[in-house]
Amino acid sequence: MKGTYLGEFEEVVLLSVAIRSGDAYGAAVTTEIERQMGRSVNLGAVHSALHRLEEKGLVSSKLGGVTQERGGRRKRLYSVTVAGRRALEEIRQLRNQMWDSIPNTAWS
Repeated sequence: MKGTYLGEFEEVVLLSVAIRSGDAYGAAVTTEIERQMGRSVNLGAVHSALHRLEEKGLVSSKLGGVTQERGGRRKRLYSVTVAGRRALEEIRQLRNQMWDSIPNTAWS
């Protein structure tokens, strides 16, 4: 894959942002990862990954509206950028290419 390297966790966080389309904030991304992967995830680790992804230009963020449930605090909402979508497509293509390259004899 050309461009910015993504670790496995960053890839999973980026995919979760794409899945949550329009409603991707730290806790929602954490819940999505836990639901999809069946594994526990630390909210702080998700926030760190979101920050790294934003620095790499793969996600952008904006502040949402004030909500009563959060005591007047606003959520930071994330969305996948064009570069983020391109990175996900490249990762998917590479993984599919590698899976397709496994000889049938490797499974015997």
